[in-house]
Amino acid sequence: MREAQIIRWGNVIMSQKKPNTSIHCRVSSCEYHCGDEEYCSLRSIRVEPCEFCTSGKPDDESMCGSYSRR
Repeated sequence: MREAQIIRWGNVIMSQKKPNTSIHCRVSSCEYHCGDEEYCSLRSIRVEPCEFCTSGKPDDESMCGSYSRR
């Protein structure tokens, strides 16, 4: 599901993520975040409700279900 290109630099293999400009993201701790660009590299994400949150504030009510820590 992850969109990336594999680049070889000598014996080192690097991954260059391709930003999905339809998914804006500022969570730099996520594996799918595109570095200096504020985009996600996934084709799509899941938005899920936060458990036990009923404050009515958007920041409290939902989260990215596709998040994966680096």
